[in-house]
Amino acid sequence: MYPHERSLVKRLADKPFALLGINSDPNRKELKKVLKKEQITWRSWWDGGSPYGPIARKWSVREWPTIYVLDAKGVIRYWGIRGKELDEAVDKLLQEIDSGSEKKAADKKEEK
Repeated sequence: MYPHERSLVKRLADKPFALLGINSDPNRKELKKVLKKEQITWRSWWDGGSPYGPIARKWSVREWPTIYVLDAKGVIRYWGIRGKELDEAVDKLLQEIDSGSEKKAADKKEEK
């Protein structure tokens, strides 16, 4: 999973995209070693060393890993997707942002 996440972060470096991680590993020191070894460069929080930590409870995480894809307004649009399906979902949401920007620019031209 980490290689795919790394490629996604790299591919979308110049886009309005953020990958955030929550980790439930019981040993925080060991987790830091894993993050370094696996080249986890995106923001990652430790959720108290339990799969039932405060973040997991707030977001109703029932299995690990759980992936939520949020749109630009913070609305969960996709859940539980991985791989190619994840890429397609993110690309679709980025296209929506681009389309919205193009529409706003066109609307401004019409106002003049």
